[in-house]
Amino acid sequence: MKKVILLFFALLISVAGFSQGILSLFTRSEEFLKTMEQEKFPEAQGFFDISVQSKISAENLQTIWSTLTTNYGKYVGMDVVQSKSEGEYFTVSVDAEFEKGTQGFLLVFNKTEKLVGLFPRQLKKVIPYTRPAYVDTAAYKEKETYIETPGHSLVGVLTTPATGSNFPLVVFLHGSGPSDMDETVGPNKPFKDLAGGLASKGIASIRYVKRTLAYPGEFNKSFTVKEEIMDDALAAIALAKTIPGVDKSKVFLFGHSMGGMVAPRLAQMAPDLKGIVLAAAPARKLTDIIEEQNKYAVEQAKDTTGNLQKELADVLKETARTRFTTLGKMKPDSVLLGLPASYWADLNQYDQVAAAKKLSKQKIFVVQGAFDFQVSQQDFDLWKAALGKKGNVTLKLYPDLNHLFIPQTEKGSMAQYGIPGSVSPTLVDDLANWIKAK
Repeated sequence: MKKVILLFFALLISVAGFSQGILSLFTRSEEFLKTMEQEKFPEAQGFFDISVQSKISAENLQTIWSTLTTNYGKYVGMDVVQSKSEGEYFTVSVDAEFEKGTQGFLLVFNKTEKLVGLFPRQLKKVIPYTRPAYVDTAAYKEKETYIETPGHSLVGVLTTPATGSNFPLVVFLHGSGPSDMDETVGPNKPFKDLAGGLASKGIASIRYVKRTLAYPGEFNKSFTVKEEIMDDALAAIALAKTIPGVDKSKVFLFGHSMGGMVAPRLAQMAPDLKGIVLAAAPARKLTDIIEEQNKYAVEQAKDTTGNLQKELADVLKETARTRFTTLGKMKPDSVLLGLPASYWADLNQYDQVAAAKKLSKQKIFVVQGAFDFQVSQQDFDLWKAALGKKGNVTLKLYPDLNHLFIPQTEKGSMAQYGIPGSVSPTLVDDLANWIKAK
């Protein structure tokens, strides 16, 4: 059962995130299908572990590919649908897109990142995104933009009011792990909801694909939140000030989850920001959040055998290993819970609450859903205790919202994210009023 608990951690703060090891398997899956497309079938066979190469020959692979291209036409590309840890194996579900249709596959990898299984997979019915009623598409326009840093170019969307000038702008900042520009989770797109809702009220925004999604191959080595989040966020803030019609003195940062955790650090580095939003932002250490999530997962399982409690004890021993601030003799790229030691050391040295307390000129808005089971109300209470008396800080707890700020009837589980919903209109109104307030 440990695999289930640790997977819950892998889906941690951004809820679209995956562990470092899974990221490299995305690349391996893409490379395998690309090799098949190039009809290099002996090389494609080399992606398989030697123990199964006798069971799937280059000729078998050629037959599979020939059948696919005959039925569906030329290969176009692939999308990762899901990944799971299954004991000693990792499974990656992909949708392979061809000119005339899509075929689902399940790729099974071992610990050495070699394929040990390739199976056809039935495509899941896609639940379409539903635009919230509060979004007026006639009130704004959207334009493709790019967040540029040395060696990287991340596609994004600039959303601006259709009329007027000197409007505020919000930069949206994701949580940890790979994420698209809408922060898509199942049929839900929180950043798209917020961008449309705010633009309908005269507020511009920038949202962009996260680097961990666009450049996954860079995250199978040593890295920190600087490479994962901060460099691109600073570039997006700089870009915001060059956009015609934007009031340069009214640029805000909306940090969701891990993005909210590092937002005070970014505000110190970009002191001309007008304000920051800490949305479902951890006030505690990342390890604390992981442990709380795992305990909640075990509680939800209602196991009467006691087996899960034993597994939880083992997991907590693993999480305890991440509580260090210096590497010592540890290599920076040593992996703990799917993240390199360099990441843990850097983040554990950072105190986001202390950083936020030092901010005096920038506005701070702390928002939290009481039905959030990933970052709990305990974090909101810590923010409130530390910042509640500061004149530049506004705090609001929403009793019926989850981690995506979608209304719910209970605290629930990950299954909530598969049900279509929209960011609360109350939250959108509160954000707009806070941004416009003098």
